[in-house]
Amino acid sequence: MAEYETHQVQLPRTLSRRVVRQFLVERAEYGGWELSRVRVYPDGRRTVTLRRRIIRVTRTGPVPGGLPL
Repeated sequence: MAEYETHQVQLPRTLSRRVVRQFLVERAEYGGWELSRVRVYPDGRRTVTLRRRIIRVTRTGPVPGGLPL
């Protein structure tokens, strides 16, 4: 099962959809985040939840050449 870390961002109603879209595109391209949820409140503010997969490194076998660690 995949593990994810999440990040929640609150955006004010004064930001246009274009600015919000650009913000999310930059987070996705440069930070590896994906959109998990957007909640738009009646007053216009937005709560955006982003997530990215946690990649754990596991040791797969002995070190090549038999050298001790």
